[in-house]
Amino acid sequence: MDWDKLRIFHAVAEAGSFTHAGENLNLSQSAISRQISALEHDLGVALFHRHARGLVLTEQGELLYGTTRDVVQRLATAQAMLTDSTERPRGVLKVTTTVALGSIWLTPRVKQFMELYPDVRLTLLLTDDEMDLGMREADVAIRLNPPTQPDLVQRRLMTMHNHVYAAPEYLKAHGMPQKMADLADHTLIIYGEDLRPPTAHINWLMDGLRKMGVNPANVLKVNNIYGIFRAVQSGIGVAALPDYTVGQSAANLVRILPDHAGPSYDTYFVYPAELRASKRVIVFRDFLLGQISESLF
Repeated sequence: MDWDKLRIFHAVAEAGSFTHAGENLNLSQSAISRQISALEHDLGVALFHRHARGLVLTEQGELLYGTTRDVVQRLATAQAMLTDSTERPRGVLKVTTTVALGSIWLTPRVKQFMELYPDVRLTLLLTDDEMDLGMREADVAIRLNPPTQPDLVQRRLMTMHNHVYAAPEYLKAHGMPQKMADLADHTLIIYGEDLRPPTAHINWLMDGLRKMGVNPANVLKVNNIYGIFRAVQSGIGVAALPDYTVGQSAANLVRILPDHAGPSYDTYFVYPAELRASKRVIVFRDFLLGQISESLF
């Protein structure tokens, strides 16, 4: 099997169409199609079902895709190890974390990292879904829960604390709640039930109110901590938020009901064991630890 054809096959399987694969490889659609047809002829099997809406792998295509994916991942690992053999950290570093932590806390800090290490090409993958580091979907992760995957190295970064917040304009219009029962007259912003939350007990405030028999006047559900933060910031209502979201001077939010705190949880810097000696990973980890030591949560 010719590797050039296999490389093109892998790109098509990843992209789901000849057109998108061609854009990624800087090849024409017809050239991509010819290479796939030649590979299918060489192997004597069909690799794709061709439909008007795109391509679907056949059973034989799925088998070959599993093999090419492993090869591509091993090549990426080898490239990373060769890159890290030089003295200066360099190369691509893909970092994944949640949308809220990445948008509010991490992104404003990466400018300094990029200035310190201009040869490290940083990519931020912000998603509340847990990406598979073992499959090299990302190089490192900042996670709100201990990793469950095997062969991952973890380093505790910081402890997150949760409290209740509202915007000054909201409190001016609706009054300052003095006790939990007062939230019956307020709008509460909570995490919706349609998606798996990034941490357990995320709706601890609503759960506590229900146990007390308190029903807020209005409830807005948002399936994203960053969205909840922006909703509170815009004056819609009251919400339980991680303290890091309001640790920025621009947040301008007020902590209310100071005697009521939510559950605390640790965050972790996680990466595959094979990247243990990676200079890119080491300098990024140390940079984060330095930033955390300067932060107030």
